[in-house]
Amino acid sequence: MKKLFRSHTDNKIAGVCGGIAEWLGIDSTIVRLLFIISAFFSFGAVLLVYFAAALFVPKPPYNDMTFTHFHY
Repeated sequence: MKKLFRSHTDNKIAGVCGGIAEWLGIDSTIVRLLFIISAFFSFGAVLLVYFAAALFVPKPPYNDMTFTHFHY
């Protein structure tokens, strides 16, 4: 079972959307667009969920981080 972690490599604000996208195996742009659309229709209530997730969803342990997104 995969665990949900915030993303170190695909983060814009706190890495929550990037982490959800990695967990689901989809593009992070889709997750970000869904968050923006749902924030608009929920009058900002989703923003509270986002910031709560930024506080409670952990960062991955250092030894579990994969650096496959870096191209040297």
